[in-house]
Amino acid sequence: MTRYSVEISRTAERQLKRLPQGERQRIARTVAMLAIEPRPRGARKLAGYDDVFRIRTGRYRVIYSVEEDRLVVLVLKIGHRKDVYR
Repeated sequence: MTRYSVEISRTAERQLKRLPQGERQRIARTVAMLAIEPRPRGARKLAGYDDVFRIRTGRYRVIYSVEEDRLVVLVLKIGHRKDVYR
């Protein structure tokens, strides 16, 4: 099985630091699992984008892109479900 590398954008890094500790740890585990399976069960492709997906983690969403040619998962945004799509 091919393992992807995970990169986190500066925006997503800042958003992650603002979250409560428990949520931060849960989201960090979810992001780490994207290295093994970039399109896990429950991941949905966002309409209007080629390779942009979202995964639910409780009340929060992780928006990420998968670059197949470089085997990279790039985390773009992390936020509460009511704010992350803006």
